[in-house]
Amino acid sequence: MNTAAERNDQAAMTGNGAPVVRARGLRKAYKNKLALDGTTFDIPSGRIVGLIGPNGAGKTTALKAILGLIPFEGELSVLGRDPRTERDALMNDVCFIADVAVLPRWMRVREAIEFVAGVHPRFDRARCKRFLAGTQLKPQMRVRELSKGMIVQLHLALVMAIDAKLLVLDEPTLGLDILYRKQFYQRLLEDYFDEQKTIVITTHQVEEVEHILTDVMFIRDGKIVLDSPMEDVGHRYVEVMVNADRVDSARALKPVDERALPFGKTVMLFDGVPLPQLQGLGETRTPGLADLFVATMKGTYA
Repeated sequence: MNTAAERNDQAAMTGNGAPVVRARGLRKAYKNKLALDGTTFDIPSGRIVGLIGPNGAGKTTALKAILGLIPFEGELSVLGRDPRTERDALMNDVCFIADVAVLPRWMRVREAIEFVAGVHPRFDRARCKRFLAGTQLKPQMRVRELSKGMIVQLHLALVMAIDAKLLVLDEPTLGLDILYRKQFYQRLLEDYFDEQKTIVITTHQVEEVEHILTDVMFIRDGKIVLDSPMEDVGHRYVEVMVNADRVDSARALKPVDERALPFGKTVMLFDGVPLPQLQGLGETRTPGLADLFVATMKGTYA
């Protein structure tokens, strides 16, 4: 199966449009550790892409490279620009939300709105206020009075009021309760995303973003180890609860992972094996993204 990078190279050659992000051979080292190790990927336009990996895998480093925040080796184009040399122009079309609050604690909500309106030419003040109308945030409130969930709501309102082509979210709901997390992603879908915008999300809460992603990339040790549209993942991977008398036959088909269950059951994960070959081995199902992630990353925490 072609990678997304290969698919987009083919698309570019046939005139079907360039990807929003095009990375080739990215390399970034911190002391003796490679955070990015020849990392290559494409992010097409109008997609919601999950960049998922364990701690230290290179997720945040990749995002910082895309945002022009760090030096690196390799080729990187974001919206047709090199973030190392054209960052100021690029930031007119890119927005970013991190897991760390960046608003001064003394600032009031209305002052945050005025600040962004003054520095970003594509900020829509009325749109921001419409987003905030559905929250408990009031114009006179100071950031230091807000819960983490309310601060994220404020960040989201400020960012969604900017007509940006690329939205980058680095663990945007880290530390929030489940209600705030669900509200965050629901508003992102309903009030922000359209076919003209692209969203890149890194998160540890795989199950919560699985239903909104159009594409997924797994990153491990600075390398992309899975790069696929979500619809292809469902066709490519099959999980089988193998009957005890068929274990040897199943192993002959070379599963990419297996785990033991009580009562002699074994669950095996297959990549690219036709479904008819697997159905006689036991009960089959499409694995969830979290199951696929755990299987792919086994040994990472050893």
